[in-house]
Amino acid sequence: MVCNPRSPPRRMAAAILAAGLALGGPALGVMGAAGLPARPAAAAEQPFPVWLDELRREALAGGISPGVLDRALAGLEPNPRVIELDRRQPEGTMTFATYRTRVVARQRIDQGRQLLADNRQLLAAVEQRYGVPAPFIVALWGVETSYGRVTGNFPVVTSLATLAYDGRRAELFRGELINALRILDQGHITADGMLGSWAGAMGQSQFMPSSFLNFAVDYDGDGRRDIWGTRSDVFASIANYLSSSGWTPGGWGREVRVPAGMVLPTSAIAGADDQRPMAEWAARGLVQADGSPLPMDGSTAGLVLPERDGTGPAFLVHPNYRVLLRWNRSTYFALAVSELADRLAQP
Repeated sequence: MVCNPRSPPRRMAAAILAAGLALGGPALGVMGAAGLPARPAAAAEQPFPVWLDELRREALAGGISPGVLDRALAGLEPNPRVIELDRRQPEGTMTFATYRTRVVARQRIDQGRQLLADNRQLLAAVEQRYGVPAPFIVALWGVETSYGRVTGNFPVVTSLATLAYDGRRAELFRGELINALRILDQGHITADGMLGSWAGAMGQSQFMPSSFLNFAVDYDGDGRRDIWGTRSDVFASIANYLSSSGWTPGGWGREVRVPAGMVLPTSAIAGADDQRPMAEWAARGLVQADGSPLPMDGSTAGLVLPERDGTGPAFLVHPNYRVLLRWNRSTYFALAVSELADRLAQP
């Protein structure tokens, strides 16, 4: 689903910010190939052809067909551009206010509302099956790939092989590479068509291969889980990820005003995890951003301040917000998706 570079890869998170994209891959908790044999020591200490031959033997032992491996691995060489991008991830170089302005932009809101209307019948059916509101499905689609427009043009097998051979996070990316080969073996996409980000996140939903195997859906029943070109599969895969990660009926949270002098959480993640009754937050003096009282609906919420110095906006977030953090453990990302979903839902 879904990790950022401060943990290893899903999304290479609050960035590729200028485009409002997170061309990485899903949460670290769902990444990796199960049951893999023990790894050789430092992969990059071996010549690449030797390393690749070992990987091929491992894939064959895992049941992946020789023909698929021949096509996927033929002529494979590490891509120096992938290493360059991995070394200079722009995480942490932008304030939340700037990120919010770029990601929850008027053009993205207008386009999302139009796409929500254009796909209303399909989205309603997906929402009914998985229990995830259509505006959140479309918002994730919009933030991840600008509604399927910018999905990445790196061959996924090459990217993952490069990162696995590089050695810095070799075991993680080696598992994802085996998973990518398994996806090819299952016939969901061809090696030439398996394109994505430099970090190996694929398709309009930007799933890492492990998240694809866990959550991608063949909604149209054609035998392929096509997150690259079939909107029904894209929407259902996004919804299945959130539903499987614990999404429940109800909202994500709201922006609030915090009284001066209040003790603040040590981090945004810690604040989201510290869920307290809304009545307790009201008793501490918190009100909604417009000054109105907090709703006394029996829900719980955690206090999140996305700016590292504790200044700027504050939010009370419900458990569904923490589901979004499983997709991408970036406070900026989760808040922007949530706000975009709210804007898309407005008439």
